[in-house]
Amino acid sequence: MILVDTSVWIDHLRRGDAELAGRLENGDVACHPFIIGELALGTMRHRPALLALLAQLPAATEPTHDEVMTFVERHRLHSSGIGWIDAHLLCSAALDRHALWTDDKSLRAVAKRLNVGYDRSRG
Repeated sequence: MILVDTSVWIDHLRRGDAELAGRLENGDVACHPFIIGELALGTMRHRPALLALLAQLPAATEPTHDEVMTFVERHRLHSSGIGWIDAHLLCSAALDRHALWTDDKSLRAVAKRLNVGYDRSRG
């Protein structure tokens, strides 16, 4: 299962991404409420329908504040160039054993270091 970050969704919604479309068709994509929230704050066509579709995807685990804080400390994520939502997504991916697919350079580097990064070239 793959947890797809907001950056990948935005690119897919603007230009289309054949790989993401295929992953969606195969049921390989999970979604996190924070990703839905970030997308909801943006501008998009067919907003209500898209948000409803995202909500129907398999839900990634929502770690608690304490779980994420422990994750941040255990993996020394401070000063790594990622934000709080990114830390939530990393923790969620680790808990669920999902690969995290992102186009964000800092987040991708940390995900790779934690062995939860999605490698497009390997699918």
